[in-house]
Amino acid sequence: MPDTHPDLAHFPIVVRSIVHWGEMDAYGHLNNTVFFRYFETARMAYLERCGFLASYDRDRIGAILHSTDCRFKAPLFYPDDVLVGARVLDIGADRMTMAYRVVSLGQNRTAADGAGVIVAYDYNAGKKTKLPEAVREGIRKLEEP
Repeated sequence: MPDTHPDLAHFPIVVRSIVHWGEMDAYGHLNNTVFFRYFETARMAYLERCGFLASYDRDRIGAILHSTDCRFKAPLFYPDDVLVGARVLDIGADRMTMAYRVVSLGQNRTAADGAGVIVAYDYNAGKKTKLPEAVREGIRKLEEP
């Protein structure tokens, strides 16, 4: 199965995951908390690619999740494979807003859309800080059409 889908055309980062049997809930579909794990996996892939993880390793300026949400569109079931996209919609002085999308390959449709606000955080000082310029440049490169 390909790691692309038309619903993810505008997402520069796409990761693949499988729906595990043990992730089903009492109602027979994927537990809603798993969607947030999918978002996290895609977010971490994005943070690696844009240089935020390297910023933390080098300067202890990293990312911290401010808030997140999910709009469930279709239930997921075992067995299935999903593609999870991540992109940045907006960049502020000290934060960025990300969008996520989970696509079921078995159902050939979007199962959920999500968003998250990620803040630049100085782990040495214990407070938010400006988004590093190298990270901004990494985001610009990823988001170029």
